[in-house]
Amino acid sequence: MTLPALMSTLALFVFPFAMALAASSDLLTMTISNKLVLALVAGFFVIAVAIGMPLADMGLHVLGALAVLVVGFIFFAQGWIGGGDAKLAAATTLWLGLTLTIPYLVYAAFGGGMLTLMILALRRMPLTPLIARFHWLERLHDRNTGVPYGIALAMSGLLTYSSTAIFERLTA
Repeated sequence: MTLPALMSTLALFVFPFAMALAASSDLLTMTISNKLVLALVAGFFVIAVAIGMPLADMGLHVLGALAVLVVGFIFFAQGWIGGGDAKLAAATTLWLGLTLTIPYLVYAAFGGGMLTLMILALRRMPLTPLIARFHWLERLHDRNTGVPYGIALAMSGLLTYSSTAIFERLTA
């Protein structure tokens, strides 16, 4: 494998790796690191430049991400989602682009609803010794904690990623 092919293959996995980290972090700690979100944003620009994405297309990606960030922070201010979720949704939209924003958000809403229903079902069950052994499961069982919505955001991003210009260019 040539060096450019190796670099292209590595670049292909930047987004999925970041999504896996975000989902697992939110599940285990109920936080999504600002460093992870910033790395996701920086990774987009590095890869977009490397694949020769036109500046106008990059601008549309940024426009979509900013729109999602504004709406996300309105939702955060209302207490509907966490700040990390708002930032992750915007950074994910940056990678997906304006045309894939609506499908991504629809997947996220559906996935988040399913996740919430599963967690509510878990919370109706008694706290077993098995659950109590794991702090993150015990926290998920607690009715006073939120839902790690970053899982749904990450899964939705992964479902949409294969339709992006970046993915298509890296796999061409």
